[in-house]
Amino acid sequence: MIQTSDVPGIPVPEIPESGSGWLKALQGLSFDDAISNMANGLVSFSFKLLIAILVFYVGKYIIRKIYKVVYTVMVNRNMDPSLTTFVLSFIKMVLYFILIITVIGILGLETSSFLALFASAGVAIGMALSGTLQNFAGGVLILLLKPYKVGDYIEAQGYAGTVKAIQIFHTVITTADNKAIIIPNGGLSTGSINNYSLEHYRRVDWKIGLSYGCDFNAAKAKILEMLDSDERVVKHYIEEDSLNHEVANNDSDECKDGLPGCAAQGKEELSWWQRLRMRRRRHQEEIQARLKEKISLNAGLPVKVDRSPFVGLDELADSSVNLVVRAWTHSSNYWGLYFGMNERFYKELPEAGFDFPFPQLDVHCIHPKE
Repeated sequence: MIQTSDVPGIPVPEIPESGSGWLKALQGLSFDDAISNMANGLVSFSFKLLIAILVFYVGKYIIRKIYKVVYTVMVNRNMDPSLTTFVLSFIKMVLYFILIITVIGILGLETSSFLALFASAGVAIGMALSGTLQNFAGGVLILLLKPYKVGDYIEAQGYAGTVKAIQIFHTVITTADNKAIIIPNGGLSTGSINNYSLEHYRRVDWKIGLSYGCDFNAAKAKILEMLDSDERVVKHYIEEDSLNHEVANNDSDECKDGLPGCAAQGKEELSWWQRLRMRRRRHQEEIQARLKEKISLNAGLPVKVDRSPFVGLDELADSSVNLVVRAWTHSSNYWGLYFGMNERFYKELPEAGFDFPFPQLDVHCIHPKE
Protein backbone atom coordinates (compact mmCIF):
# COMPACT_ATOMS: atom_id res chain seq x y z
CA MET A 1 0.00 0.00 0.00
CA ILE A 2 1.35 3.45 -0.97
CA GLN A 3 2.01 5.61 2.11
CA THR A 4 1.78 9.40 2.13
CA SER A 5 4.85 11.30 3.19
CA ASP A 6 4.83 13.47 6.26
CA VAL A 7 4.35 17.13 5.47
CA PRO A 8 5.60 19.60 8.14
CA GLY A 9 2.74 21.20 9.94
CA ILE A 10 0.09 18.95 8.49
CA PRO A 11 -0.76 15.82 10.49
CA VAL A 12 -1.53 12.75 8.39
CA PRO A 13 -4.24 10.69 10.04
CA GLU A 14 -4.21 6.93 9.95
CA ILE A 15 -6.51 5.76 7.17
CA PRO A 16 -8.91 3.10 8.41
CA GLU A 17 -10.24 0.31 6.24
CA SER A 18 -13.95 0.66 6.87
CA GLY A 19 -16.20 3.09 5.02
CA SER A 20 -17.43 4.87 8.18
CA GLY A 21 -13.82 5.29 9.29
CA TRP A 22 -13.06 7.16 6.11
CA LEU A 23 -15.73 9.72 6.91
CA LYS A 24 -14.39 10.20 10.43
CA ALA A 25 -10.84 10.50 9.10
CA LEU A 26 -11.85 13.21 6.65
CA GLN A 27 -13.53 15.27 9.36
CA GLY A 28 -11.35 18.07 10.59
CA LEU A 29 -9.16 18.08 7.47
CA SER A 30 -8.91 20.84 4.96
CA PHE A 31 -10.23 20.37 1.48
CA ASP A 32 -6.75 19.86 0.01
CA ASP A 33 -5.83 17.27 2.66
CA ALA A 34 -9.08 15.38 2.10
CA ILE A 35 -8.52 15.30 -1.66
CA SER A 36 -4.94 14.13 -1.12
CA ASN A 37 -6.01 11.29 1.19
CA MET A 38 -8.77 10.21 -1.18
CA ALA A 39 -6.31 10.26 -4.11
CA ASN A 40 -3.82 8.15 -2.16
CA GLY A 41 -6.53 5.70 -1.20
CA LEU A 42 -7.76 5.52 -4.79
CA VAL A 43 -4.25 4.89 -6.08
CA SER A 44 -3.73 2.18 -3.47
CA PHE A 45 -7.03 0.50 -4.33
CA SER A 46 -6.31 0.76 -8.08
CA PHE A 47 -2.93 -0.89 -7.53
CA LYS A 48 -4.57 -3.72 -5.58
CA LEU A 49 -7.30 -4.07 -8.20
CA LEU A 50 -4.69 -4.29 -10.94
CA ILE A 51 -2.82 -7.02 -9.06
CA ALA A 52 -6.10 -8.89 -8.38
CA ILE A 53 -7.05 -8.80 -12.08
CA LEU A 54 -3.58 -10.00 -13.04
CA VAL A 55 -3.74 -12.83 -10.49
CA PHE A 56 -7.22 -13.78 -11.68
CA TYR A 57 -6.20 -14.18 -15.32
CA VAL A 58 -2.93 -15.91 -14.45
CA GLY A 59 -4.90 -18.24 -12.17
CA LYS A 60 -7.37 -19.00 -14.97
CA TYR A 61 -4.43 -19.85 -17.23
CA ILE A 62 -2.90 -22.13 -14.59
CA ILE A 63 -6.27 -23.83 -13.97
CA ARG A 64 -6.66 -24.54 -17.70
CA LYS A 65 -3.16 -26.01 -17.78
CA ILE A 66 -3.85 -28.20 -14.73
CA TYR A 67 -7.16 -29.26 -16.30
CA LYS A 68 -5.42 -30.30 -19.52
CA VAL A 69 -2.63 -32.13 -17.66
CA VAL A 70 -5.08 -34.11 -15.53
CA TYR A 71 -7.22 -34.85 -18.59
CA THR A 72 -4.18 -36.06 -20.56
CA VAL A 73 -2.95 -38.26 -17.71
CA MET A 74 -6.36 -39.87 -17.18
CA VAL A 75 -6.87 -40.47 -20.91
CA ASN A 76 -3.37 -41.94 -21.38
CA ARG A 77 -3.97 -44.28 -18.45
CA ASN A 78 -7.30 -45.39 -19.98
CA MET A 79 -9.28 -44.29 -16.96
CA ASP A 80 -13.03 -44.80 -16.94
CA PRO A 81 -14.58 -41.92 -18.96
CA SER A 82 -17.29 -41.49 -16.35
CA LEU A 83 -14.67 -41.08 -13.61
CA THR A 84 -12.70 -38.72 -15.83
CA THR A 85 -15.58 -36.29 -16.36
CA PHE A 86 -16.52 -36.38 -12.66
CA VAL A 87 -12.97 -35.74 -11.40
CA LEU A 88 -12.34 -32.97 -13.92
CA SER A 89 -15.55 -31.17 -12.98
CA PHE A 90 -14.71 -31.44 -9.26
CA ILE A 91 -11.13 -30.21 -9.74
CA LYS A 92 -12.33 -27.25 -11.79
CA MET A 93 -14.82 -26.18 -9.11
CA VAL A 94 -12.28 -26.45 -6.27
CA LEU A 95 -9.54 -24.56 -8.13
CA TYR A 96 -11.88 -21.72 -9.10
CA PHE A 97 -13.07 -21.45 -5.48
CA ILE A 98 -9.46 -21.14 -4.29
CA LEU A 99 -8.77 -18.55 -6.99
CA ILE A 100 -11.75 -16.42 -5.95
CA ILE A 101 -10.71 -16.52 -2.28
CA THR A 102 -7.18 -15.48 -3.27
CA VAL A 103 -8.43 -12.54 -5.33
CA ILE A 104 -10.64 -11.39 -2.45
CA GLY A 105 -7.64 -11.48 -0.10
CA ILE A 106 -5.56 -9.41 -2.53
CA LEU A 107 -8.26 -6.74 -2.64
CA GLY A 108 -7.79 -6.30 1.10
CA LEU A 109 -11.04 -7.87 2.21
CA GLU A 110 -11.04 -10.18 5.22
CA THR A 111 -11.08 -13.74 3.87
CA SER A 112 -11.95 -15.31 7.22
CA SER A 113 -15.24 -13.45 7.27
CA PHE A 114 -15.92 -14.63 3.73
CA LEU A 115 -15.14 -18.22 4.67
CA ALA A 116 -17.49 -17.98 7.64
CA LEU A 117 -20.09 -16.44 5.36
CA PHE A 118 -19.64 -19.25 2.84
CA ALA A 119 -19.91 -21.84 5.63
CA SER A 120 -23.14 -20.40 7.00
CA ALA A 121 -24.50 -19.89 3.51
CA GLY A 122 -23.52 -23.46 2.68
CA VAL A 123 -25.61 -24.77 5.56
CA ALA A 124 -28.61 -22.73 4.48
CA ILE A 125 -28.17 -23.61 0.83
CA GLY A 126 -27.64 -27.26 1.73
CA MET A 127 -30.96 -27.35 3.54
CA ALA A 128 -32.69 -25.58 0.66
CA LEU A 129 -30.99 -27.69 -2.00
CA SER A 130 -31.18 -31.08 -0.32
CA GLY A 131 -32.14 -32.64 -3.64
CA THR A 132 -29.02 -31.24 -5.30
CA LEU A 133 -26.81 -32.65 -2.54
CA GLN A 134 -28.60 -35.96 -2.98
CA ASN A 135 -27.70 -35.83 -6.66
CA PHE A 136 -24.06 -35.18 -5.75
CA ALA A 137 -24.03 -38.14 -3.35
CA GLY A 138 -25.74 -40.22 -6.04
CA GLY A 139 -23.00 -39.33 -8.51
CA VAL A 140 -20.34 -40.44 -6.04
CA LEU A 141 -22.18 -43.74 -5.47
CA ILE A 142 -22.50 -44.30 -9.21
CA LEU A 143 -18.77 -43.84 -9.67
CA LEU A 144 -17.98 -46.16 -6.75
CA LEU A 145 -20.49 -48.94 -7.45
CA LYS A 146 -20.45 -48.53 -11.26
CA PRO A 147 -23.93 -49.81 -12.17
CA TYR A 148 -23.20 -48.30 -15.57
CA LYS A 149 -20.44 -46.40 -17.31
CA VAL A 150 -20.02 -44.10 -20.27
CA GLY A 151 -20.95 -45.94 -23.46
CA ASP A 152 -23.47 -48.33 -21.86
CA TYR A 153 -27.02 -48.52 -23.16
CA ILE A 154 -29.35 -48.20 -20.17
CA GLU A 155 -33.03 -47.76 -19.41
CA ALA A 156 -33.95 -45.79 -16.29
CA GLN A 157 -36.47 -43.22 -15.09
CA GLY A 158 -38.62 -43.90 -18.15
CA TYR A 159 -35.83 -43.14 -20.65
CA ALA A 160 -33.52 -45.38 -22.68
CA GLY A 161 -30.29 -44.38 -24.37
CA THR A 162 -26.50 -44.50 -24.42
CA VAL A 163 -24.66 -42.90 -21.50
CA LYS A 164 -22.76 -39.89 -22.83
CA ALA A 165 -21.41 -38.37 -19.61
CA ILE A 166 -21.64 -38.86 -15.83
CA GLN A 167 -21.30 -35.44 -14.25
CA ILE A 168 -21.40 -34.24 -10.64
CA PHE A 169 -25.14 -33.78 -10.34
CA HIS A 170 -26.65 -35.56 -13.34
CA THR A 171 -26.09 -38.13 -16.07
CA VAL A 172 -26.49 -37.33 -19.77
CA ILE A 173 -27.80 -40.03 -22.10
CA THR A 174 -28.51 -39.85 -25.82
CA THR A 175 -31.50 -41.67 -27.25
CA ALA A 176 -31.55 -43.63 -30.49
CA ASP A 177 -32.84 -40.55 -32.35
CA ASN A 178 -29.99 -38.44 -30.86
CA LYS A 179 -31.92 -36.56 -28.19
CA ALA A 180 -29.97 -35.59 -25.07
CA ILE A 181 -31.72 -36.60 -21.83
CA ILE A 182 -30.40 -35.21 -18.52
CA ILE A 183 -31.30 -37.39 -15.54
CA PRO A 184 -30.45 -36.44 -11.89
CA ASN A 185 -28.01 -38.83 -10.24
CA GLY A 186 -30.10 -39.08 -7.06
CA GLY A 187 -32.89 -41.01 -8.76
CA LEU A 188 -30.43 -43.16 -10.71
CA SER A 189 -28.53 -44.19 -7.57
CA THR A 190 -31.70 -45.27 -5.73
CA GLY A 191 -33.93 -46.43 -8.62
CA SER A 192 -33.97 -49.41 -10.93
CA ILE A 193 -31.62 -49.41 -13.92
CA ASN A 194 -31.77 -51.78 -16.86
CA ASN A 195 -28.22 -51.97 -18.23
CA TYR A 196 -28.25 -53.70 -21.60
CA SER A 197 -24.48 -53.46 -21.96
CA LEU A 198 -23.49 -55.02 -18.64
CA GLU A 199 -23.60 -58.63 -19.87
CA HIS A 200 -21.56 -59.60 -22.89
CA TYR A 201 -24.13 -62.06 -24.26
CA ARG A 202 -27.87 -61.77 -24.75
CA ARG A 203 -30.67 -64.03 -25.97
CA VAL A 204 -32.55 -63.08 -29.13
CA ASP A 205 -36.19 -64.20 -29.38
CA TRP A 206 -38.37 -64.54 -32.46
CA LYS A 207 -41.95 -65.67 -32.89
CA ILE A 208 -42.85 -67.22 -36.25
CA GLY A 209 -46.38 -68.11 -37.29
CA LEU A 210 -46.85 -70.94 -39.81
CA SER A 211 -49.99 -72.24 -41.44
CA TYR A 212 -51.83 -75.24 -40.06
CA GLY A 213 -50.78 -78.40 -41.85
CA CYS A 214 -47.07 -77.50 -42.02
CA ASP A 215 -44.60 -80.16 -40.88
CA PHE A 216 -43.35 -78.91 -37.51
CA ASN A 217 -40.25 -81.12 -37.46
CA ALA A 218 -39.24 -80.03 -40.95
CA ALA A 219 -39.78 -76.37 -40.08
CA LYS A 220 -37.74 -76.79 -36.89
CA ALA A 221 -34.89 -78.43 -38.77
CA LYS A 222 -34.90 -75.66 -41.39
CA ILE A 223 -34.82 -72.88 -38.78
CA LEU A 224 -32.00 -74.56 -36.84
CA GLU A 225 -30.07 -74.96 -40.07
CA MET A 226 -30.46 -71.23 -40.77
CA LEU A 227 -29.27 -70.33 -37.27
CA ASP A 228 -26.34 -72.72 -37.47
CA SER A 229 -25.15 -71.10 -40.70
CA ASP A 230 -24.84 -67.68 -39.02
CA GLU A 231 -21.46 -67.11 -37.35
CA ARG A 232 -22.94 -64.65 -34.86
CA VAL A 233 -25.05 -67.33 -33.15
CA VAL A 234 -23.62 -69.21 -30.18
CA LYS A 235 -23.48 -72.84 -31.30
CA HIS A 236 -23.17 -74.58 -27.94
CA TYR A 237 -21.42 -72.83 -25.01
CA ILE A 238 -20.94 -69.14 -24.38
CA GLU A 239 -17.44 -69.75 -23.00
CA GLU A 240 -16.27 -71.26 -26.29
CA ASP A 241 -17.83 -68.49 -28.35
CA SER A 242 -16.37 -65.87 -26.00
CA LEU A 243 -12.90 -67.29 -26.53
CA ASN A 244 -13.32 -67.19 -30.31
CA HIS A 245 -14.73 -63.66 -30.13
CA GLU A 246 -11.81 -62.49 -27.99
CA VAL A 247 -9.26 -64.04 -30.35
CA ALA A 248 -10.91 -62.34 -33.33
CA ASN A 249 -10.91 -58.99 -31.55
CA ASN A 250 -7.30 -59.38 -30.49
CA ASP A 251 -6.29 -60.21 -34.05
CA SER A 252 -8.04 -57.12 -35.36
CA ASP A 253 -6.55 -54.96 -32.59
CA GLU A 254 -3.10 -56.30 -33.28
CA CYS A 255 -3.51 -55.51 -36.94
CA LYS A 256 -4.65 -52.02 -36.08
CA ASP A 257 -1.79 -51.49 -33.66
CA GLY A 258 0.78 -52.83 -36.09
CA LEU A 259 2.03 -56.02 -34.43
CA PRO A 260 4.51 -58.22 -36.34
CA GLY A 261 1.66 -59.91 -38.22
CA CYS A 262 0.78 -56.52 -39.74
CA ALA A 263 4.29 -55.29 -40.37
CA ALA A 264 3.51 -55.09 -44.05
CA GLN A 265 1.13 -52.24 -43.33
CA GLY A 266 4.03 -50.10 -42.15
CA LYS A 267 2.77 -49.49 -38.61
CA GLU A 268 4.84 -49.42 -35.45
CA GLU A 269 4.77 -52.23 -32.93
CA LEU A 270 3.15 -51.93 -29.53
CA SER A 271 5.34 -50.62 -26.74
CA TRP A 272 6.46 -52.88 -23.92
CA TRP A 273 4.08 -51.07 -21.55
CA GLN A 274 1.08 -51.75 -23.83
CA ARG A 275 2.05 -55.42 -24.20
CA LEU A 276 2.43 -55.72 -20.43
CA ARG A 277 -1.04 -54.22 -19.88
CA MET A 278 -2.53 -56.58 -22.46
CA ARG A 279 -1.00 -59.62 -20.73
CA ARG A 280 -2.21 -58.36 -17.35
CA ARG A 281 -5.75 -57.91 -18.67
CA ARG A 282 -5.81 -61.43 -20.11
CA HIS A 283 -4.45 -62.82 -16.84
CA GLN A 284 -7.19 -61.06 -14.86
CA GLU A 285 -9.86 -62.42 -17.21
CA GLU A 286 -8.51 -65.95 -16.75
CA ILE A 287 -8.62 -65.53 -12.95
CA GLN A 288 -12.22 -64.30 -13.12
CA ALA A 289 -13.21 -67.25 -15.31
CA ARG A 290 -11.65 -69.72 -12.87
CA LEU A 291 -13.32 -68.02 -9.91
CA LYS A 292 -16.69 -68.18 -11.66
CA GLU A 293 -16.15 -71.86 -12.40
CA LYS A 294 -15.23 -72.58 -8.76
CA ILE A 295 -18.32 -70.75 -7.48
CA SER A 296 -20.52 -72.76 -9.82
CA LEU A 297 -18.96 -76.04 -8.67
CA ASN A 298 -19.41 -75.17 -4.99
CA ALA A 299 -23.05 -74.25 -5.59
CA GLY A 300 -23.72 -77.50 -7.43
CA LEU A 301 -24.44 -75.65 -10.68
CA PRO A 302 -23.17 -76.71 -14.10
CA VAL A 303 -19.94 -75.00 -15.05
CA LYS A 304 -21.12 -74.54 -18.62
CA VAL A 305 -24.71 -73.94 -19.62
CA ASP A 306 -25.89 -75.17 -23.00
CA ARG A 307 -26.88 -72.14 -25.08
CA SER A 308 -27.64 -73.94 -28.31
CA PRO A 309 -30.37 -72.48 -30.57
CA PHE A 310 -33.86 -73.57 -29.57
CA VAL A 311 -37.10 -73.95 -31.56
CA GLY A 312 -40.34 -74.91 -29.84
CA LEU A 313 -44.09 -74.95 -30.43
CA ASP A 314 -45.34 -71.93 -28.53
CA GLU A 315 -49.02 -71.55 -29.31
CA LEU A 316 -51.86 -72.98 -31.40
CA ALA A 317 -53.45 -69.70 -32.40
CA ASP A 318 -56.68 -69.09 -34.30
CA SER A 319 -55.04 -68.82 -37.71
CA SER A 320 -51.46 -69.99 -37.21
CA VAL A 321 -49.12 -72.35 -35.44
CA ASN A 322 -46.70 -70.08 -33.56
CA LEU A 323 -43.12 -71.20 -33.09
CA VAL A 324 -40.73 -69.61 -30.62
CA VAL A 325 -37.10 -69.33 -31.73
CA ARG A 326 -34.27 -68.48 -29.32
CA ALA A 327 -30.58 -67.97 -29.94
CA TRP A 328 -27.71 -66.46 -27.97
CA THR A 329 -25.26 -63.95 -29.41
CA HIS A 330 -22.77 -61.30 -28.35
CA SER A 331 -24.41 -58.08 -27.24
CA SER A 332 -22.75 -56.14 -30.04
CA ASN A 333 -24.50 -58.40 -32.59
CA TYR A 334 -27.97 -58.34 -31.01
CA TRP A 335 -29.86 -56.06 -33.39
CA GLY A 336 -27.91 -57.13 -36.44
CA LEU A 337 -28.79 -60.76 -35.81
CA TYR A 338 -32.41 -59.94 -34.96
CA PHE A 339 -33.18 -58.00 -38.14
CA GLY A 340 -30.98 -60.20 -40.34
CA MET A 341 -32.72 -63.41 -39.30
CA ASN A 342 -36.13 -61.79 -39.72
CA GLU A 343 -35.27 -61.14 -43.35
CA ARG A 344 -34.01 -64.69 -43.83
CA PHE A 345 -37.12 -66.19 -42.22
CA TYR A 346 -39.36 -64.17 -44.50
CA LYS A 347 -37.39 -65.11 -47.61
CA GLU A 348 -36.19 -68.69 -47.07
CA LEU A 349 -39.09 -70.34 -45.22
CA PRO A 350 -41.59 -69.85 -48.10
CA GLU A 351 -38.93 -71.12 -50.50
CA ALA A 352 -38.75 -74.28 -48.39
CA GLY A 353 -42.54 -74.77 -48.64
CA PHE A 354 -43.68 -73.16 -45.38
CA ASP A 355 -46.46 -70.60 -45.64
CA PHE A 356 -47.14 -67.63 -43.42
CA PRO A 357 -50.86 -67.43 -42.60
CA PHE A 358 -53.01 -64.37 -42.27
CA PRO A 359 -56.32 -63.95 -40.45
CA GLN A 360 -59.11 -65.66 -42.38
CA LEU A 361 -62.82 -65.80 -41.97
CA ASP A 362 -64.92 -68.47 -43.72
CA VAL A 363 -68.47 -67.40 -44.46
CA HIS A 364 -70.99 -70.11 -45.42
CA CYS A 365 -74.11 -68.84 -47.17
CA ILE A 366 -77.26 -70.94 -46.96
CA HIS A 367 -79.75 -70.22 -49.69
CA PRO A 368 -83.40 -70.41 -48.59
CA LYS A 369 -85.49 -73.04 -50.26
CA GLU A 370 -87.52 -71.78 -53.14
